[in-house]
Amino acid sequence: MRKINILNIEIDNLFLTEALEKITSGLVFTPNVDHIMKLQKDPDFLKLYNSADYKLCDSQIVIYASNFLGTPIKQKISGSDFFPAFYTYHKNNKNIKIFLLGGPPGVSTKAKENINKKVKREIVVGDYSPSFGFENNPQECAEIVEMINKSGATVLAVGVGSPKQENWIYAHKDKLPNVKIFLAIGATINFEAGDLKRAPKFLSKIGLEWLHRLFSEPQRLWKRYLVEDLPFIYLIVKQKIRFNINSRQRIKQLNQKSEVRSKHQLVRESKHCLVQD
Repeated sequence: MRKINILNIEIDNLFLTEALEKITSGLVFTPNVDHIMKLQKDPDFLKLYNSADYKLCDSQIVIYASNFLGTPIKQKISGSDFFPAFYTYHKNNKNIKIFLLGGPPGVSTKAKENINKKVKREIVVGDYSPSFGFENNPQECAEIVEMINKSGATVLAVGVGSPKQENWIYAHKDKLPNVKIFLAIGATINFEAGDLKRAPKFLSKIGLEWLHRLFSEPQRLWKRYLVEDLPFIYLIVKQKIRFNINSRQRIKQLNQKSEVRSKHQLVRESKHCLVQD
């Protein structure tokens, strides 16, 4: 199964290695529980989100949900896992030139320096830390577009939080003719700069990375994790029940059609016997 439906979001069912091989162009979003819950309340954002060329599962909780629904997703591929794998995979590909957009002042520059040092070339060709509310400032957005175009970047990695990053990419992608790959990567730029620490791997593996982030940024994230995202479990159970009901109905319909065909077959055979007699 190439795509898995989780609450009306079509998530690509890929291993990380497959994603690295396949993604040579297009929009790449990384749905997690928070994204999925936002999408339930915003039809316009849902339409935009589902228009992305790739949607990689950025949540172990979503993996658990897919298993519960009977349609398991192969692997969790968070933005913070995919992005370093991406630039490492393309470290010798001179056609891959990245622009970083996101993070507080100085953070994107530090991330650029760290990444270029890792790959031993200037794979990141530009960066910018936007002001708060930049998405509503046409002048700043125009300046960002000009910076990206002048840099010669072929990959744009935006980390300003959801839904802001996805909306900004969608609104400005057509003004960036040289950019072939658009990545919405959340806090990844902060991680690459060393400004934020990622959760220990064992927490990430068991689906508790959100708890680490909650303790790291309680004032910003408490409402997201403890209020807004909780209905996810209820909605997944509801999807499972609906799927089971629909499956039973389909089986019932198939059985009814089979019975009708059998009756018709009996009638035809009876008529044939009468004609022979």
